[in-house]
Amino acid sequence: MTKTLITAAVAALLAGCSLAPVYERPQAPVTPAWPQGEAYKPAAQTGDERQAGDIAWREFIADDKLRQLVELALNNNRDLRVSILNIERARAQYGVTRAAQLPAVNASVGQTANRVADNQSPDGEGYINRQYSAGLGITSFELDFFGRVKNLSEAGLQQYLGTQEARRAQQIALVAEVANAWLTLAADQERLRLAQDTLKSQQISFELSKRRFQAGATSGLDMYEAQQSVETARSDMAIYTAQVAADQNALTLLAGAPVGPELLPQGSLTQVTQLTELPAGVPSSVLQRRPDVLSAERSLQAANANIGVARAAFFPSISLTASAGSASGDLSGLFKAGSGVWSFVPQLTLPIFNGGANRANLDIAKADRDIAVAQYEKAIQSAFREVADALAQRGTLDERVASQAALAEASARSYRIYEARYQKGADTYQTSLTAQRNLYTAQQGLISARLAKASNQVTLYKVLGGGWQ
Repeated sequence: MTKTLITAAVAALLAGCSLAPVYERPQAPVTPAWPQGEAYKPAAQTGDERQAGDIAWREFIADDKLRQLVELALNNNRDLRVSILNIERARAQYGVTRAAQLPAVNASVGQTANRVADNQSPDGEGYINRQYSAGLGITSFELDFFGRVKNLSEAGLQQYLGTQEARRAQQIALVAEVANAWLTLAADQERLRLAQDTLKSQQISFELSKRRFQAGATSGLDMYEAQQSVETARSDMAIYTAQVAADQNALTLLAGAPVGPELLPQGSLTQVTQLTELPAGVPSSVLQRRPDVLSAERSLQAANANIGVARAAFFPSISLTASAGSASGDLSGLFKAGSGVWSFVPQLTLPIFNGGANRANLDIAKADRDIAVAQYEKAIQSAFREVADALAQRGTLDERVASQAALAEASARSYRIYEARYQKGADTYQTSLTAQRNLYTAQQGLISARLAKASNQVTLYKVLGGGWQ
């Protein structure tokens, strides 16, 4: 029996043949550099040339409240928890496939008892016949000469590694979602404060117009226009009140736990968007480090290994079943000299005819590999577009914010002039009202522009593969 086990172990060690194609990473179907043009203005150099994937999210996000909120989400978000459990499942599944490369040795102890009938006994009296046995055995261990089991294990390994990358991609998305939701809440809170201030101002103008109308100094037109402005501002205040509540609910869902008021933004948008600038000029090859792209590549490698599994089905399969131990009619004599027994059952299975199933399975494996190649290339192309779009936004947002800020300042000055002229009776209320509406619109636009700039920093960090550390 010892020689049998040694023979099986040597055969297993010699089984290094693999019929899977040699894996080569497909060439990235994108240009090495990012797009150039008017929209892609170079960003200022920061002195830190690390790539986004090397910058931990705790370093990227400078605001302490937002850091705490992201930490809360990473600990409690249910989608991320499912990703972590998928890793555990894939790890266990890989352990199952890898175990098939080693022989399974089982120990057995048993007794067989049967009674011989009286009429079949020489002395006419029945008796009980007992047989005891104990031994070790290997059952149907496949000698992997053609790499079928090895490639099954390789496919399982790549699928397991793919789930790890999927979990990283999920974390990146969660960090970005929490940051953007927090910034959106800050912007909507600022919009709500703006609507509240506008409502107060409009109510003062309405009361003034109402008194003038009652005194007969003006027609009812000024009063009714002022009332329209009051109701518009009141409606906006109701809308943004509901929106702020919805933003808080979104943060609670992302965090997976109640979010206390101490973690919510308190100041204006410009006071809470303390996000570290990203280095400029990174090459497009950085996309191959993104977890979602790496996950697609793991799927491609698993499909490549499955071709080896399908090819091995064309060759003979050799399996061994062996056992050794002791047998005796008496329990006391089970391990005495002369009680040893063994069995050795090698089996070779040669495929001769199966209706073309093996050829069809090989064609399926090759088609799956080609599909995985296309999906990998698409993942890179999609990632390239996401980065290019974010860079185009970054190249124009500074100008947009500056323009919107200048517009808001000019609108404020215009409104103050027209309001003063109206108060002195030198101009109509309608002119002052138009100027105030223009100011309100410009201030809303400035909030949107600042939110877009802050969100662009988060998005660019995400699409460049940052946030998984």
